[in-house]
Amino acid sequence: MTMVRPSTSASPGAGAAPPPRVALVEDDPILGESLAEHLQLEGFRVDWYRTASAGYCGIAAGGHDLLLSDVRLGDGHGRHLYERLQADAPENLPPAIFITAYADIDDAVALLKLGAADYLTKPVDPERLVARLREICRCAGCAPARDPSPMGVSPAMRELEARLQAIARYRDMPVLILGPTGVGKEVVARRLHELQGGTGRLVALNCAAVPEGLVETELFGQRRGAFTGAEHSRPGVFEQAAGGTLLLDEVGDMPEAMQAKLLRVLQDRTVTPVGGSEPIPVRARLVFATHRDLEADVAAGRFRKDLYYRIHVVSLRVPPLAERPDDILWLAEGFLDQHRRRYPAEPRQLSPAAREALLAHDWPGQVRELQHAIERACVFAAGPVLAPQDLFLERPPDGQAGASLSERLGASERAHLERALAANGWRITRTAEALGLSRKGLWQKMRRHGLQVPRAGGR
Repeated sequence: MTMVRPSTSASPGAGAAPPPRVALVEDDPILGESLAEHLQLEGFRVDWYRTASAGYCGIAAGGHDLLLSDVRLGDGHGRHLYERLQADAPENLPPAIFITAYADIDDAVALLKLGAADYLTKPVDPERLVARLREICRCAGCAPARDPSPMGVSPAMRELEARLQAIARYRDMPVLILGPTGVGKEVVARRLHELQGGTGRLVALNCAAVPEGLVETELFGQRRGAFTGAEHSRPGVFEQAAGGTLLLDEVGDMPEAMQAKLLRVLQDRTVTPVGGSEPIPVRARLVFATHRDLEADVAAGRFRKDLYYRIHVVSLRVPPLAERPDDILWLAEGFLDQHRRRYPAEPRQLSPAAREALLAHDWPGQVRELQHAIERACVFAAGPVLAPQDLFLERPPDGQAGASLSERLGASERAHLERALAANGWRITRTAEALGLSRKGLWQKMRRHGLQVPRAGGR
């Protein structure tokens, strides 16, 4: 092992986080020295291992923030090194990038499936390499340098963003997105579509929502006169997505007969429209999504095993919202911002209690439930500040779970009056007008509920 010490200028100041430590596994002495020096100049600490066996010993001992490894090493293969570390020292295995002079799609797929963050071909652009290392590095010193993902700010979604960036270059690689209903699988597919670029658009088809008799024409299109009523030729979704991305959502609910036809498309990379004779090449990235456990469906005979292995080249799991609480308030603020842009005269914001309520909820309906809760609250809230009761209408106020109907109605009226008064700056006349009450009527209700105008806000 060759230790390359960081330059003095790159050393952290007192109290600062230490620079990230990279395990470099490279058997080429010229390239290895060049990479080590460049990373050192960029502020990384570098441990350079010239063989796979030395790299195994050094990385298994722990302490590294990143792994940068060649694929073909003199005494072994980078994938075998990665697999061995995953088996023997998973707790010490940092995020990894592999580099190779022999681009091989099978190697790339295998490493990405194992969990590698990226796979780059030589010659490697040094600036791009450093940027990717900083993006995937989990150490405290690098965290602020990473841009938040447009899908979320939690570590899980940042990791998902990094994997999408790695996959985006391989446009022929099918991708399977897994996760519960409402978690945002289509958002992930759209992000992949954005990252990969291309001339086409993203076309999404919910396989569970298409009647069984229409699935074939929706997928493959039809030619004029193919059947009674087919007065015009119509392209299927494979053709519509040419140059872009085709998302087949809820693929686990596809009828068995169509599973066989989809398998043929994946094998041949062509489709033949209903009533047509000429095959059309498939020129779209294929993305599949499902909330189902496809392995269990395969075992139960509900999903074809050969099709499962065709679409399960690279799978991405979108974690439930309960597993990434960092995203809850970030998403909620995003939905509020959408409301503000759509209705500029009706700005809304979360009260501290509402924020606590959002974080305390377990969100079984995932991101979709959160979005609907915010949208509903924006419509029905009496003022610009959203309270917990606005977000969870069906939930009784604190301490009211066992109360009678009259007690609940009284508590609800008091909360509504309080929000209306706060929204109108505790101005009695304006609040009474907003509520459709007389000033006297509002005063009587305030007295009955013990509501008093704050001194600073008295009118």
